[in-house]
Amino acid sequence: MNDVYQTYGLKQVINASGKMTILGVSKVSDRVLEAQKFGGQNFFEMSYLVLKTGQHLAKLIGAEDGVILASASAAIAESVAALIGAGSLHHLYHPFDKRYTKREIIIPKGQNVDYGTPESLMIELGGGEVVEAGYANMCSPEHVGMMITEQTVAIFYVKSHHAVQKSMLTISEVLEIARKYNLPLILDAAAEEDEDLKKYVAMGVDIVIYSGAKAFPGPSSALVLGKKPYSDWIRLPGKGIGRAMKIGKDNILGLTQAIEDYLEFGPEDGDSMKKRLEPFVNELNRVNNIEAKVEQDSAGRDIYRASVTVARDSPITAKNLIAQLKETSPAIYTREYRANIGVIEFDIRAVHEEEMKIIVRKIKEIMG
Repeated sequence: MNDVYQTYGLKQVINASGKMTILGVSKVSDRVLEAQKFGGQNFFEMSYLVLKTGQHLAKLIGAEDGVILASASAAIAESVAALIGAGSLHHLYHPFDKRYTKREIIIPKGQNVDYGTPESLMIELGGGEVVEAGYANMCSPEHVGMMITEQTVAIFYVKSHHAVQKSMLTISEVLEIARKYNLPLILDAAAEEDEDLKKYVAMGVDIVIYSGAKAFPGPSSALVLGKKPYSDWIRLPGKGIGRAMKIGKDNILGLTQAIEDYLEFGPEDGDSMKKRLEPFVNELNRVNNIEAKVEQDSAGRDIYRASVTVARDSPITAKNLIAQLKETSPAIYTREYRANIGVIEFDIRAVHEEEMKIIVRKIKEIMG
């Protein structure tokens, strides 16, 4: 299949940035590919395929119901539309009719992030009106509570490393507010890679959104775990705005297999990552003007990465190094969030030993 790179003039990629959409997110297993192949080569009554696979996964996880959708972004839009319409067939065909006045979605300001597109844009695509609570550097339960009005339809919470972590109310706290005002809570957990899949359901969150390609890993898709009647409502927009976001039978079965495997085998744990990182970090520390160490994910997840600091007096800055790593094939992509302070992170979950050697060799060439 290397001919694909040659045929289209594409660079090969070493993905040391993590599960990123710009690189195709995840590697899928042979078992997932086989499930996709079966889906692609057979026919189904699609409404029942969606219904039955969602129910099957919900049962495995311990949720009331589940719905497989095209992506986490689609899941946000369709979940918002579902809550505004509340099962109305009229709303299905006229989702932006002004008679539906209960549209406000409250989100902590520090969680209205751009993950490739803004959270607010997907909420608005579903017909929601975004109401930000708190401030960029803090949000308390009181900040959320004071924004609730008669037009509030739901509270929205983003569990992500992209979002503000400090001085932010917890999921338990926002759940308490939602219960107090009898409002559903939508939890965008799309970025929650390698977490306990049953945790948020057990907490009582009404609607939980996972990215199929990030969390499990599967093909492009999303799993929405929901309480009834919300899950029934979420299936409705598939005949409305969700028609533009429909998922294929191959990816439905691929995601189902990926989640079954995830529940059986789990993801790579932090201890395994640290063990694989040790020789990689040792080699990086032999490179001029570089200091490397193993560091845990900033959001506290069981994910460990190589954190590389480029010396302040280095002729090659962190930003220069990142750019040059991408220039030639194989292009090496890293985590760039802290490049402005001279720090680059290498996520090795999708990187094997030989690729680590290529990364070290290329960095040595660039740094001289």
